[in-house]
Formats: sequence, structure tokens, C-alpha cells
Amino acid sequence: MINLDDVVSLSRLQFGATAMFHFLFVPLTLGLSWILVIAESAYVMTGKVIYKDITRFWGKLFGINFVMGVTTGITLEFQFGTNWAYYSHYVGDIFGAPLAVEGLMAFFLESTLVGLFFFGWDRLSRGQHLMVTMLVALGSNLSALWILIANGWMQNPVGAEFNPMTMRMELTDVTAVLFNPVAQVKFVHTVAAGYVAASLFVMGISSWYLLRTMEVRFALRSFAIASGFGLAAILSVIVLGDESGYRTGEVQKVKLAAIEAEWETEPAPAAFTLFGWPDQSAETTHGAVKIPYLMGIIATRSLDEQVTGIKDLKAEHEVRIRSGMRAYGALEALRQDGGNGAARATFEQHRQDLGYGLLLTPHAKDIAKADEGAIARAVEDSVPQVAPLFWSFRLMVGIGVVLLGLFAAAFLQLCRGRLVQSPRLLKALFWCIPLPWVAIEAGWFVAEFGRQPWTISEVLPVSASVSLLQPGQIWFSLISISLIYTSLLVVELFLLRHVIRKGPASLQTGRYQGEVLQNGSAL
Repeated sequence: MINLDDVVSLSRLQFGATAMFHFLFVPLTLGLSWILVIAESAYVMTGKVIYKDITRFWGKLFGINFVMGVTTGITLEFQFGTNWAYYSHYVGDIFGAPLAVEGLMAFFLESTLVGLFFFGWDRLSRGQHLMVTMLVALGSNLSALWILIANGWMQNPVGAEFNPMTMRMELTDVTAVLFNPVAQVKFVHTVAAGYVAASLFVMGISSWYLLRTMEVRFALRSFAIASGFGLAAILSVIVLGDESGYRTGEVQKVKLAAIEAEWETEPAPAAFTLFGWPDQSAETTHGAVKIPYLMGIIATRSLDEQVTGIKDLKAEHEVRIRSGMRAYGALEALRQDGGNGAARATFEQHRQDLGYGLLLTPHAKDIAKADEGAIARAVEDSVPQVAPLFWSFRLMVGIGVVLLGLFAAAFLQLCRGRLVQSPRLLKALFWCIPLPWVAIEAGWFVAEFGRQPWTISEVLPVSASVSLLQPGQIWFSLISISLIYTSLLVVELFLLRHVIRKGPASLQTGRYQGEVLQNGSAL
């Protein structure tokens, strides 16, 4: 269990809480921006004012959410300096570049044009305003791209090399960083999940209007846009989730084994554990229900490749930790005498395992001379806690399956002209609005908690990344951030509720107020 008096654990808790809180706002921004583009494109092409009202109404909700997302996201970047100073020093040359580009190219593009979106309706032509809306959507998605390039590098650190003279990671191949396969898969999977969240948000609110037979034409057309967009998005999420599992199997074998509670290396193809109770102390899964072949196909795309189990991975880690001890000892010698040829040769031979040597940081004063007990503890630390990953992954997948059924049923009923005659479906859509957020948060937990004990996979462990702070300082900032962010969430929900309850009538057109449905199939 995590010791909450430990600086490392508190720093992890603070950053994790801040990041996951911030990501409550990101999905809606990503998805709503493109729904606005679709609605306004319909307005420009058809000239029907209802599509303009759809764009303006959902644009109000987008604006509220956008402001909250920006506010909660700023704190994250400051924490790299306040709580993770050595991490910033160690990998700043690589990690800092995507964040800088995100701020200069994507964030400013998005933020600047948001003002034009809201105040340019009467100052720009239809085509010009549509271009502004498209650029807002592009900016929001570019922000996600650069952030996920940075995060993907943390998962799969390519295109960089450790310099023993500067004691830092240095960029060697910018193309490899930009086109890192893990980053690309994470990007498309993440933005598609955001599209699902925004689509269900629009469909759920539209369902609320339809259940009350108010704002009917507006609600039906909003529903039609979101249901088609959302159905395509949920199918993309499922396909891209499979690709993400394959990439994880390639570069993060420990994470994959922990997600599946794969303790033993079984003959290929490995079975998928559908259900069970992981017991990390006994290294077994009680009451496991397995689906033959499925895990091998997901992780290796083959029927003849093995999925390495946790026990064998720990044995590999012990070998690499011992190698890392030699790399660390040679590095210390080089720092004292840069011309030491023997030390340089030893370091070059073992440099790929330096990160594993750093796993001994909390267990040994002198890493190069760590005893057997310290090595054994470092080996245990090299595997994340299995049960939280196991259940979070299944929660995410289970919700994905439920959402696929909801979107398919909603789209089918809409096409049949029977949507309004399906009150149970409309109620389900409304009450299921939070589900995509639950799945997204579970997915991020799997991605980040599954990378433990590493800040940068196999390069820099979390225990060696933190700033020299006192637990009391972190407790103060953690409590303060939690209180402020909770207040912001309450404000956002209040504002969203206020605008939704007023409905399109808040646009001061009055065209749809009090309208009662005459033909459920009329769009």
C-alpha cells in the first residue's frame, strides 16, 4: 500500500489528482469543438437558422467548459518544477519541447480564436466564422497531440540518449519522438474517447428536452448530429483500444502483464482473464475465468508468440538491476575522472540498464554497493500493484461495450423515426452521461499507474524524480488544490445546469420555446 507520509507518494498523489481532475474538462472540449463544426457547416450549406442556434447554444457550454479546462491545466505544468525538479532537469531537453510547441502553436491558436467564435457572429461572414470554428477545433486537438507526444515519450522513450557528462537525457532524433507509435495510438484513442463523451453529453441533454416535449426540433437535430458522430467515435475507440493493447505488449510488457494479472508465462497463445481476484502476495488470480487465445491475439497479433508473465519479468528485472548497479558505479567514476577509459567502457556496456539501477534509490545509500535485501525490494518495486490495474481496465472496457450498445440503439431508433417513442432509451441516455468520463479516467489510471515505478519507462524511476520537499508542504498544496478544484467543478456544473435549463431560449430567438412534437420523425 502507498505510504502517504512519503514525499514520493504524496507527490504522485498530488500530480495524479490534478491531472485526473483536469481531464474531467478536456474530453468535452475535444468533442464539442467538432460537433460545433458539423452544426455550423450545416448552417453555412443550408442557410437554416436552426443550425446556427445549435452551434451557438452548444458553443455556450463549450465556452464554460473550455475556461475551466484552461484554469485547471495550468497547475500541471508548474508541478514539474515544484514537485518533480530532478525529472525536469533529467529530461527537460526532450519533454519540454512538445509542451512549448503546445503552448505557442496550439493553445494560443485555440484561445485567441475562441473570442472570435463568441463575438464574431455579426462581424464575420458565414464562411469566415466557420473557419474560426474549425481552427478552434483544430487548436484544441493540436493541444492534445503535443501533450500526448510528451506523454507517449514517457511511456516509450525513443529518439533520446543519456549523456554521462551532463547527467541528462538529450534529444537525438526529433522525428522518432514525433512519430513515436505509442504517442500516435494514445492521441487517436484519447481524442476519440473525447468525441464519445461530448456526443453522449449532447444526446443526453437532447433526450432531457425530448422527454419534456420542449425545444423539440432543436433537440432532434442536435441528437442527429451527435448520434452519428458518437457512433463513429465509439467504434473508433474500440478499434484503437485494440491497437493500444498491441503497442503496450510491444514496449511495456510489465504493464500488460499487470493489467491481465498474467503471473506465469503460458504457452502461446495466452488466454484473456475475463474475471478473477488478483492476489499479488501469492502471485495468483483466484477464481479466474479465462477466454482462450484472446490475450495472445490482442497482445501479439499472433497465435505463436508468448505473453511474458510477471514472475519471469521480475527475474529479468533482477538481472537488469544488477547490470544497472555496474552502470551507476561506472558513472560515478566518470564524474570524478572524465578520462577514465575503463569506467567509460563499463558504462557503455551497461548504460541501457542505468534506470534499473536507479530503482535502488530508496533502498540503498550507495547504489553500486546495494545488498541483496535492497535488490530484492527493488525487484518487487519494479511491478505495479496488479489489482487496481486489473479492475480499472475491466471497468473501462465494460463501459465501452455498454456505450456501443447505447449509441447503436439510439442511432437505430432515430433512423426509424421512433426516438421520441422510446422514453426508456432517452432516460438511459440522460442518466448515462457520466459513463464516458468514468471510462476515460479509468483509462488514464491504467496508462499512468501501469507505468509505475517509472516516470520515464526504464529510464528514470519515480523515486529519483521528486523535488526535495517536506511532506507538510505537499499536504498543504494538495489540500489547497483539491478545495479550489472542487469549487471550480461546482461552479462549472452550476453554470452548465443554468444554461441547459434555459435552453435555446437563452439565445433570445424564442423560436423553439414551448414547441410540442407533432411528428417524431421530423428533423
